Amino acid sequence: MYPAIFARTYPLGSVDQLLSAIARDGYEGMQFNLSCLGLASLPDSVPAGDLTAFAEAARERSLAIAGLSGTYNMAHPDVAVRRAARARFANVVAAAPLLGAPIVTLCTGSRSADDMWAAHPGNASVDAWTDMRAELDAALELAERHDVRLGIEPEPGNVVADAVLARRILDEVRNPRLGIILDAANLVGDRLSDQARVMEEAVDLLGENLILAHAKDIDRAGKVVATGAGAVDLHRFLRLLRSCGFDQAVVAHGFEHKDAAASGAALRALLKDVS
Repeated sequence: MYPAIFARTYPLGSVDQLLSAIARDGYEGMQFNLSCLGLASLPDSVPAGDLTAFAEAARERSLAIAGLSGTYNMAHPDVAVRRAARARFANVVAAAPLLGAPIVTLCTGSRSADDMWAAHPGNASVDAWTDMRAELDAALELAERHDVRLGIEPEPGNVVADAVLARRILDEVRNPRLGIILDAANLVGDRLSDQARVMEEAVDLLGENLILAHAKDIDRAGKVVATGAGAVDLHRFLRLLRSCGFDQAVVAHGFEHKDAAASGAALRALLKDVS
């Protein structure tokens, strides 16, 4: 396992400024977003030259691009909105090989028309699941075409809200191009007092399908804080990941830019302790 960070944690600037900051703060890779190049996260076109130049600059600094964000609301209640986003998502999937990113990250979405991360009573409906599955099936066709994998993350406000539902979607789809991104903070949420059991259950259910991990940390009020400064037992989480053979990027995120260096140091220490 190696420490990585959401690249969009840093203010928009030049490629050199971004990569220098990531390396300086002790990260060995990143989860990338096309917004870091001044593009839309879901762009209308792919500037191939800019992407290959960024990939080369990252390689020169020995920084891995562990994944590329392609999130859109795959369960949006308006089919026209979903279709429009899917067309732009196709550009993200095409961009991934140019960047050398092996994974495109997804959001299984919400019936909330305003916020794809917001809980909604319709998220548990058969219709929401069916609509999300249709988007996912289309996404997997794109992944096959461009030889990348897709990662979905159990999110409490999404259709795939927890580890059990993540296991369900894997068993339904049965496609090796689909994997899971696991975030301990999303798993435990308001169950911090029971977090050991929650984490163990999630890794038992999903361990063989994990392709990326997140090291978000929250305090007892649910606010995201610097890595290692909150109430999530990240040491236990990383030990569990190690026990199931996971050896990919562990991505810190959610905190303010000013906390990037401290979070990098904390994440490196945690990873060293479980190695």
